[in-house]
Amino acid sequence: MILTGLSGSGKASALKAFEDLGFYAVDNMPVSLTTHFAELVAHSRDIRRAALVVDVREGQSLEQFPAILQEIRSILPTTVLFLEASRAALLARYSETRRPHPLGRQARVSGALHEERRLLEPIRKVADVVIDTTKFNVHELRAYIQSKFVRESDGKSLHISSVSFGYKHGVPLDADLVFDVRFLPNPHFVPEFRDLTGKDPKVENYIIGFPQTREFLDRVTELLLFLLPHYISEGKSYLTLAFGCTGGQHRSVMIAEEIARRIERHGYRVKTAHRDMPH
Repeated sequence: MILTGLSGSGKASALKAFEDLGFYAVDNMPVSLTTHFAELVAHSRDIRRAALVVDVREGQSLEQFPAILQEIRSILPTTVLFLEASRAALLARYSETRRPHPLGRQARVSGALHEERRLLEPIRKVADVVIDTTKFNVHELRAYIQSKFVRESDGKSLHISSVSFGYKHGVPLDADLVFDVRFLPNPHFVPEFRDLTGKDPKVENYIIGFPQTREFLDRVTELLLFLLPHYISEGKSYLTLAFGCTGGQHRSVMIAEEIARRIERHGYRVKTAHRDMPH
């Protein structure tokens, strides 16, 4: 696991989460040494999984990363995880910690963040997973990492996340499959449901009472049961299903919960998360 991304996006917390999962963790390894490290891991009896951080502290050597990544992947399976956050969130975090940005103690943080995004863009393009940590605190990020990348011991090793979201807040960056459920009748316009969520039995019964809801659930379940074994055979270890409605409060929540239940009945492990649902 190669962990990279913007300064202040939570790489240290993510690395600690991988370490807790049993990964051999290395922070700020020189890019020039990563190929040698991959060879060490590939032939080691003691190191089964490793996570290392590569970021803007590398300086000019960072330009070599995309080419070196190809060499690493010829040695052992490698996933690149890129962490990022909104500009406002990063500025707030730097304000709280008063830490200097690694691109320079004299530069303004806002300018340094802009330059860092530019420098890291080639790496972001080759990343397998991009996680936006804007809405995570330290504990939530570590819990998310641990749940998303935990290795299962049984045959169905694919870790599935069923996530709801609101389109007005943007599509989750780490979504693999996105389903738009805004075609379903909206409980928001029913006064008694407006302040409830899709986890409330009354809202759930309302949404599933429509024939288009039941047909959608059947068709998506059938599609997923076809896809999942193929994802597993190709070595995919995690899959994020994202269901979106307008605000992320009613329809998407109900659908994400129901799809998770249906997939679990077939022996898969599924975790649900509701990004924009009011607490």
